[in-house]
Amino acid sequence: MFDNGELRLILMHLLEEEPRHGYDLIRAIEELSGGTYVPSPGVVYPTLAMLSDMGWIDESAAENLRKPFSITPEGRKQLVENADIVKASLERLHAAAQVRQRTDVAPVRRAMHNLRTVLIDKLAGGAAKEIVHQAVALIDEAAQKIERLG
Repeated sequence: MFDNGELRLILMHLLEEEPRHGYDLIRAIEELSGGTYVPSPGVVYPTLAMLSDMGWIDESAAENLRKPFSITPEGRKQLVENADIVKASLERLHAAAQVRQRTDVAPVRRAMHNLRTVLIDKLAGGAAKEIVHQAVALIDEAAQKIERLG
């Protein structure tokens, strides 16, 4: 999803918006991409450690085990210097989300599951031939209507 250095910039961009934990950053990128891309903790946490070592982010004190990261002035400077790369990376994430949104077939899978469940319940135990023929006619009619869509 990202070229060399782009993940670092996206992480800093997200930290510029608000301090976040590593897990929050992973979820934010997943959201930006519409679930198309979820960076692994094995990539994110070492990148955060590197950014911290470079002085571009700081790990804040926290009351619990999760310490939020925040961007430093030097990190903000890096974002300004690389604004075009950040913009292009964000656009790519948003484009991936739009493709996913247009092609997400989860509602279709849900509807097919509902149809299957109803058919099994209705036809289990030897339904009358007339009911089977009516069910088949409805399914065929639905298929023809779907075929004519768009």
